[in-house]
Parts: sequence; structure tokens; C-alpha cells
Amino acid sequence: MVPAWRSDMHPELRLFFTRWLGTVALTLVPVVFTAFVSLPLALNRHPGEPLTAAAQHMT
Repeated sequence: MVPAWRSDMHPELRLFFTRWLGTVALTLVPVVFTAFVSLPLALNRHPGEPLTAAAQHMT
């Protein structure tokens, strides 16, 4: 049975929203992946690890 809050939504509108959410999700995946991969490479350590004595500032 279809829930009452979705029974009056037009099928084309539902299709638009599902495609829009899929596009947003597929756009954010590479951005998040790049951020989580590049940050440890830029810091030369993982963000949760303590600083070492030889650590230098990024600038």
C-alpha cells in the first residue's frame, strides 16, 4: 500500500526528484572522496594522528 503522504505526488515529479537526488549524490561522491584522500596527503599524516616533532606548517 502506498503511504498517504506520497499518494498525491505526480509520477513525473517523483521521477524528477529521484533523478535530481541521484545527480546530487553522484556529484558529491567524487568531491568527498577527493577531500578525504587529499587532506592526509597534504598534511603528511591522518588528521587524527598526533603531530610529530618534524612536522612543518603547510605554508
